[in-house]
Amino acid sequence: MIRSLTRLSLLAATASVLVPFYAILAASLQPQDNLSPGLAWPSDPQWHNYVDAWSTGGFADLMRSSLIIALGVVPLALVLATLAGYGLAMMRLAVRGPIFALLMLGLALPYESIVIPLYYDLKSIGLLNTYWAVILPLIGAFMPFGVFWMRSHFESLPPELIEAAEMDGASGRQILRRVLLPTARPALTTLGLLYFMWAWNQFLLALILIQDPAMRTAPSGLGKFIQAYGRNIPLLSAGTIIVIVPVVILYLFFQRHFVKGILSGAIK
Repeated sequence: MIRSLTRLSLLAATASVLVPFYAILAASLQPQDNLSPGLAWPSDPQWHNYVDAWSTGGFADLMRSSLIIALGVVPLALVLATLAGYGLAMMRLAVRGPIFALLMLGLALPYESIVIPLYYDLKSIGLLNTYWAVILPLIGAFMPFGVFWMRSHFESLPPELIEAAEMDGASGRQILRRVLLPTARPALTTLGLLYFMWAWNQFLLALILIQDPAMRTAPSGLGKFIQAYGRNIPLLSAGTIIVIVPVVILYLFFQRHFVKGILSGAIK
């Protein structure tokens, strides 16, 4: 009985993901004058909808901007989260608890509460309307979760592993590089994928802190695209598929590492 309920739950969860994706895909291949595509697969798929959406929406510039922002955020955020997580997990600091509690408060900080101060601060230092205007705030916003994730991973490791390295005369830097980081590959892969997805899907900060439409992220450009072609459901569906495909491909490529990192984090 329990096994049957588990299978039904998994099937329902799978359907909740695949059915909407199928609906968008089917709608993107309908004729552009079809205002109510439904779930039926078109008899004559209109693949040129993707070409039209790509050219009219300027997705070449938008995808490049999203990629630049994501590649600027992920490496720096991973390095900082790893170092901070290592320090809070392994180093004997008197203020370790208060620092970690302060970082965790950042998990409850919404973008809406910081975007206006960020606008004026970045304007005063000349970073407004640049990629750094989004990259730097995102790195800061991602730190609380990243530090929590890496700290949990390092604390879950056997203490004997660290003690053995210390007895061999390894310094703190050598322990991190040669002992801890090799064990953290699944955790880092999962965190990197999450960072990439969050940076790629960034909407609000890119919309407010970057005035040049060509420099905004793909989701924020898709918002403008919806305003211009709100009644053209097939064209909007094609634009939506274009935006989400890179994240889906990246997830499928690293799926095994991602699942392993999630499961190891759940077990720990």
